[in-house]
Amino acid sequence: MSQQFDVIVIGAGPGGYIAAIRAAQLGKKVACVDAWKNATGGPAPGGTCTNVGCIPSKALLQSSEHFEHASHAFADHGITVKGLSMDAAKMVARKDAVVKQNNDGILYLFKKNKVSFFHGRGSFVKVTDGGYEIKVAGATEETLHGQQIIVATGSSARALPGTPFDETQVLSNEGALALTAVPKKLGLIGSGVIGLEMGSVWRRLGAEVTILEGLPTFLGAVDQQIAKEAQKAFVKQGLKIELGVTVGAIKTSKKGVNVAWTNAKGEAQTLDVDKLIVSIGRVPNTTGLNAQAVGLALDERGCIVVDGDCRTNLPGVWAVGDVVRGPMLAHKAEEEGVAVAERMAGQHGHVNFNTVPWVIYTSPEIAWVGRTEQQLKADGVAYKAGTFPFLANGRARALGDTTGMVKMLADAATDEILGVHIVGPMASELIAECVMAMEFRASSEDIARICHAHPSLSESTKEAALAVDKRTLNF
Repeated sequence: MSQQFDVIVIGAGPGGYIAAIRAAQLGKKVACVDAWKNATGGPAPGGTCTNVGCIPSKALLQSSEHFEHASHAFADHGITVKGLSMDAAKMVARKDAVVKQNNDGILYLFKKNKVSFFHGRGSFVKVTDGGYEIKVAGATEETLHGQQIIVATGSSARALPGTPFDETQVLSNEGALALTAVPKKLGLIGSGVIGLEMGSVWRRLGAEVTILEGLPTFLGAVDQQIAKEAQKAFVKQGLKIELGVTVGAIKTSKKGVNVAWTNAKGEAQTLDVDKLIVSIGRVPNTTGLNAQAVGLALDERGCIVVDGDCRTNLPGVWAVGDVVRGPMLAHKAEEEGVAVAERMAGQHGHVNFNTVPWVIYTSPEIAWVGRTEQQLKADGVAYKAGTFPFLANGRARALGDTTGMVKMLADAATDEILGVHIVGPMASELIAECVMAMEFRASSEDIARICHAHPSLSESTKEAALAVDKRTLNF
């Protein structure tokens, strides 16, 4: 006899666990199924984000930033450090502890909200009267029945054709986060977010890092004025960035990894590294879901086909997060999860893709929301632009981090903010004000008229808004 639920969520990443909690808050009897395991084989809910993505990468970035500050910046503050060393294994152990705290936190939230958690791989079995049968393949096999199903199975790193991840020498995000020693030479194929962040971690700790990017421009999705500023900063730090390359044969041996590649001029090159991180995008996790058993429609990329409300082609089956269209971002998945749970309950869940913020947690950080200058030009939108450098911001000077700028784009006729792009200190936090402003359809004048605390980094946002009208006060 299968256990009966109003809602079954397959996947406990940011989209899945949040959807399960919100559905339970709305009075549904909810089960959540997830197969992630920790080092001892126990449950590790949180998906890629918590286990091998957002959370562990930020932990390593923080540790390596402390080391770099102690190595280089402390002297400017009158702090002398002697005999400085880095225990990479201990750094990774701290990262693992942070991950476990988040895993345990999610399990606590399930218990608090009366969500039934099942540890195992969830898959469709068949359509039933009034719902769907779901199999949980774990330590023991269980059968569940749900009136409504939310698929939130996430995504996995895309491998280069003919070069699978061995997570020892050829690394995905998972292997890059598990290194316990600093490689002398580290190669990155693709300037993806995880690749850039991990490249930054190991560069700070002493690795010689080379990035091979196939596109002719660096960070093509980023406003190009911001991307060029970031690239300049990364090169100054010591990252070697090659653009417009074609990657050829990749060979591994006891000595390391050999990459044959051709530069933008068509010249043949080779790169010998100890470790190689491949960061060329991600693919949706639909293999093993047994979608064909119930006729769940997938597109040519393996994504689950959904409408604007995350409904699939099957009644009562929804999908959210990386496994559907749209940006593969944890916070986008969370918003979709909440929206779907509320739609199930007859409410009007809402996700505005135009105000989903993006962040790259390098140093300097890069964050943006809305359209880039190149997108506005391509769309034929008349706009005004205002920029303000952190070099002219008092708080940034006090921090000793004046790299970058805030850039604001507004409609030339209405002054509505169309996009904000930041490269510099704490960009990940500064972007929140801009997201809120765009949600309320604010004008650049609105931001310019709001009193910002002094001294604060957020004053740079105000000054960029003033610069849209060519009346910045401090530059």
